[in-house]
Parts: sequence; C-alpha cells; structure tokens
Amino acid sequence: MPNLATSVIVGAVVALMPAASPESATSLRLTLDHPDRGTSRSVTLRCDPPGGSHPGAARACSELSGSGGEPGHGPDGRMCTAVHSPVVARAAGRWRGKPVRFRVEYGNDCVMRSHTGSVFAF
Repeated sequence: MPNLATSVIVGAVVALMPAASPESATSLRLTLDHPDRGTSRSVTLRCDPPGGSHPGAARACSELSGSGGEPGHGPDGRMCTAVHSPVVARAAGRWRGKPVRFRVEYGNDCVMRSHTGSVFAF
C-alpha cells in the first residue's frame, strides 16, 4: 500500500509540473562555405534567450522569429555586383522544437546577405 500512495503522489507532482516550452528548444548550427576559397566558418545560434557563438545572436533570433524560423527570404533590395564568388549557407538544428534543414548556394556574399539578413552575418 505505501508504494501505491507514493506512486499517486509522484504522479500528481509530475502532472502539475509545467511542460518544457518548445519555444526554448532553439539551437542552430550555421555554416558558411566558400568553395572557391576553400574556407568554411561555423557558429551556433541559440534563441529564447539569444546566445551561442553567433556575434549578433539577438538580431539573428529576432529576424528568425519574424520569418517563422526560415533562414532565407526574398532579397532585401540591396544592390550587389555580379562577381561570381559562390557561398553556401547551411543551417541545421531546431527552431522552437521543429527541425531545420537549410542549404542554399548564392552567387556571392552580398547576394547571400540580401537573402538571409543577419542570420549568416558572422
């Protein structure tokens, strides 16, 4: 009988505990590859609260929040040269608990920033 009472009490305590918020489950690994230069850079981005190794985590998290977690969007209107210097932007991880997989090759850094804002500004 004591085991039954303990089980009931533990069950009641667990039921009253708040569920972990999916909003806090944001962690992305962001990578920029420059194939023609043979270079690669990566940072981590955490949101809710902003952090990780991304130098502009707060702004990047704000932009991601505005786009529903999508790292890419339409161009922002800036003028970019037609110099071909490809850059591959990749994001992998979770945005508010949902899986994120993003990989796009852009013609150069300016075009990439036009389409990704501060998310890949590192």
